[in-house]
Amino acid sequence: MTAKPSRSLARKSPPDIILGIDIGGTGIKGAPVDTRTGELAAERFRLPTPQPARPNVVADAVAQIAAHFDYKGPAGITFPGIVKKGVIFSATNVDPAWLHTDASKLFKSHVGGPATVVNDADAAGYAEMRFGAGRERSGVVVMLTFGTGIGSAIFCDGVLLPNTEFGHLQLRGKDAELRASERVREEKDMSLKKWARIVSEYLASLEKLFSPELFIIGGGISKKADKFLPYLTTKTEVHIEPAKMRNDAGIIGAACFAKIRA
Repeated sequence: MTAKPSRSLARKSPPDIILGIDIGGTGIKGAPVDTRTGELAAERFRLPTPQPARPNVVADAVAQIAAHFDYKGPAGITFPGIVKKGVIFSATNVDPAWLHTDASKLFKSHVGGPATVVNDADAAGYAEMRFGAGRERSGVVVMLTFGTGIGSAIFCDGVLLPNTEFGHLQLRGKDAELRASERVREEKDMSLKKWARIVSEYLASLEKLFSPELFIIGGGISKKADKFLPYLTTKTEVHIEPAKMRNDAGIIGAACFAKIRA
């Protein structure tokens, strides 16, 4: 169910209220965010991701979200792929037409202000490190988002290493996201218990590489954490926690990145 329009909310708000938009393989959602607290300043608004998800039609959807909130100004926007200085360098779960697109430039005219474009999992991870499950955590923290694919973000003492894309690490001869994403679980009608066993195997691979202190499990599946978290195992004393910001983490992190770079 979509939210009712929140007219003139963001335009008349203080500069700490910034629009965050999260582009996913199946949906594009956004909301104004209070970047001081990490709270949404209005109910989020969601549109289905256009198919095929070409740059111009996705930009039109972004414009619809900004218009829903009567928003014109700086915005943070996530993208499910590698992003360097606003330019897209991978687009596995969207459309290949995105490759080498200057997304920051594309979105700027659609939101009426500067557009800060970041990797979707990096944005979600940043939100969790600042406001959620990773807050005040030191050492190595790995955030994983399970959805159409698997997004990843890794932090060392709170510092982000961007664009890691651990969803493409090999698991039994395939990209991990082709075995352990939420999309694959749904397509194969897999029980959460069986899915958790596969995810545990994936976590074991990451443990060997990075020896993390904490795994944060995010994405849409995080709302079912009580049903699968008990079945997740690790080889060492690594903590596993669900994302506290749930499926809003990308929106919140994107807005915070835009605030930092404004």
